[in-house]
Amino acid sequence: SYPQPERVWEVVEGFLTAGFKAAGHEIKTPFPRMDFDDAMRQYGIDKPDLRLPAFTEVGNCFAAADLDALAINPSLPVIAIRTPHVGELSRKERDDIKPLFVSKGGARVFEDFKRIETKFPEAGAKVREKVRDKTGALAADDLLVLVVGSAQSGAGDSHPASKRKVTPAEMAIYASAGLLRVALAQKYSDRHKLFQKGDYRFLWVTNFPMFEYDEGEKRWMAAHHPFTSPHDEDMDKLESDPAMVRALAYDVVLNGTELGSGSIRIHRQDVQSRIFHALGMTEEEARSRFGFFLEALEYGTPPHGGIALGLDRIVMILAGADSLREVIPFPKTAAAKDLMMEAPTPVAEAQLRELGIGVVKK
Repeated sequence: SYPQPERVWEVVEGFLTAGFKAAGHEIKTPFPRMDFDDAMRQYGIDKPDLRLPAFTEVGNCFAAADLDALAINPSLPVIAIRTPHVGELSRKERDDIKPLFVSKGGARVFEDFKRIETKFPEAGAKVREKVRDKTGALAADDLLVLVVGSAQSGAGDSHPASKRKVTPAEMAIYASAGLLRVALAQKYSDRHKLFQKGDYRFLWVTNFPMFEYDEGEKRWMAAHHPFTSPHDEDMDKLESDPAMVRALAYDVVLNGTELGSGSIRIHRQDVQSRIFHALGMTEEEARSRFGFFLEALEYGTPPHGGIALGLDRIVMILAGADSLREVIPFPKTAAAKDLMMEAPTPVAEAQLRELGIGVVKK
């Protein structure tokens, strides 16, 4: 009761410090903190692995004419991903990067600077040196890959969240780069040696968006859940600019794995009603679906918040296991069967009738 996020973080850091110490590991507190928008801009994911280099925006290393000739959208980020100490790659190995790339919203990948240099014999080498200098890829064996927006990407973006620090079109580039960054690091992990056992990089990711826009539904949805409290200073944007409303939500992350997620909850009825309204609910619909909760808030609910940690994930990491199945006493099979309990088993017709459930067999 009556917590600020910092108090929750302090308790969790104490728990994790004790837990990791019991397994023979000393960790440093307080954990660094990073806004959601900054995590997306630097890592392309809301659970970044800090053992790997952040990526770099390198659009200003190109002349406008070069961007145009390469069909790169100059209004979107040009992202350079640096993977250290990969070494010289053959043409086939360069081509093998393409299947690792997952495009979000028209993002493209340039996996080979040599191909850019072939297109621009005079400027290509200079561009590569500028990119290497800006990204810190000074070692000759550092792999550099570019993720860019195509000339057409972003043009049809109907998302009304253009006032956010990270726009939806930019988010597509960052997310595409983030997935490739991790895929490359995993592919060449035997070369760069960055995934060292016992190297624990904790992080708090904070200030998640309160809402996200659903293109299919054409309306705002709760990014975390509709009972998360918004920042007090963002309350005036609930109706006028939902994209700019930040939630008092936070995740604790370790080496690219989310260990826990939590938030400060709404404890005032007027705020909760405004959130429902921002989500497109009428007062009648809100009362119909959540009347019991709105009524309860009339009786002086104290400010409250917390977090849920994934204990099985923590045990898996401390045990050095590769899968959650290895630390769960009776894991389910791939077909969701429990071999110990021999479940699931058929249910008697009488039980189904009692519950009003009918089973339709294919």
